Order: sequence, then structure tokens, then C-alpha cells
Amino acid sequence: MDLYYLPFASPSRAVVMTAAAVGVTPNRIVVNTYEKEQLKPEYLKINPQHTVPTLVDNGFSVWESRAIMVYLAEKYGKDDSLFPKDPQKQAVVNQRLHFDLGVLTQAFGEYYYPIFRDEAPADPEKFKKVEAAFDFLNTFLEGEKYVAGDHFTVADIAILVTVTTYLAVNFKIDSYPNVLKWYNSVQKEAPGWEENVEAAKEYTRRLEAAQKK
Repeated sequence: MDLYYLPFASPSRAVVMTAAAVGVTPNRIVVNTYEKEQLKPEYLKINPQHTVPTLVDNGFSVWESRAIMVYLAEKYGKDDSLFPKDPQKQAVVNQRLHFDLGVLTQAFGEYYYPIFRDEAPADPEKFKKVEAAFDFLNTFLEGEKYVAGDHFTVADIAILVTVTTYLAVNFKIDSYPNVLKWYNSVQKEAPGWEENVEAAKEYTRRLEAAQKK
């Protein structure tokens, strides 16, 4: 099993943590997107969309991190706890995964990427989307220990990684008490947690470098 990934990127870190959670150890192959390695012909053969990460399992290729996470949980999980088979429980997990992609992660990209890619000034209007995303997450976690049901799932992994990335660029979650409580508690259940935090520090370095220019 080969995992083509960019170590510090949030999607790659989420897949690495999911692999650890199900007890598999893929052969990791770094794809440096900044050097356009994802456009090499050999990579396009396994992923025509040339996105990262991509998993190749005995000839089967799958990309998009949340799809990979679900695949790993369903194929290699010892039970269905990480990705429930019950349709209603599974629907909640899927909703949170879509929220992570379409709201929480999108808000991060819209606000922060122009700052450390283009050295653009911070946009207060885009920051409001970040705050709104965390307001939603805080609401989801009202009275809950986990983001999607009564136990730890791939939704917790995905959102933990995203929140870690926010923290790496100095976003404060203290104003969101449910998020803060969940983050401090659930990280203890997340395999590969230390590697996730260490890899996310690259976002800190990139932001600091942009701010110095």
C-alpha cells in the first residue's frame, strides 16, 4: 500500500492518522506540489486529477482525503466504530466530513492562503466566515464529547486535523468553549497525534515567513 502525500498538508495528515487508527502502515511517498511533482506522467496515471493525497492499495487507487479515510476505515477497521454502518449514524459522520471540507477548511483557505501565498493583507470579511464556521462547530458540540455521535470516528480525525491547522496559524479557539473542551479531550484518543501537531508547524513557519516580507 502506497500513500502519496505532502506531510504537512491537512488532508495528508488526516489520512496518516486514519491509517494509524486502523493499524495499517502505508509506504509513504512525498509529492512536492510546490515543485509540480503531482504533474509528472507517472503520478497522473494513478490520479488524473493530480491531487494529494492519493492511496494505492494493491492496484486500487483512490484520492480525496475523506474518501481515503472512509475506505481505510471500512476495509481495515476492526469494527465499524470509525465509520458506522448504521445509516443514520453514518449520515451524521458524512455530514461532519462535508462540513469540514465545505465550511471549516474552505474558510481557512479563503482567509489564510492569500496571506501566506500572495502576501495579501488580512480580509476582515473573510475572517467572519472563519468565525461563523467555528460557531457552527461549537453548536454541534454542545453537550457532546464527539463531533458525530457517541464515539470517536473519522469525523473527529478530520476536524481535529483542521483545528490543529488553525491553531498553527495562531487562531484562538478559547471563544468556543465546546470546541476547546472537545479538542483537548479527543486528541488523547487520536493515534498519530504528536506527528500531526509537529507536521502542522510548517503552517506556522510559512505564515511567519509571509509576515516578515
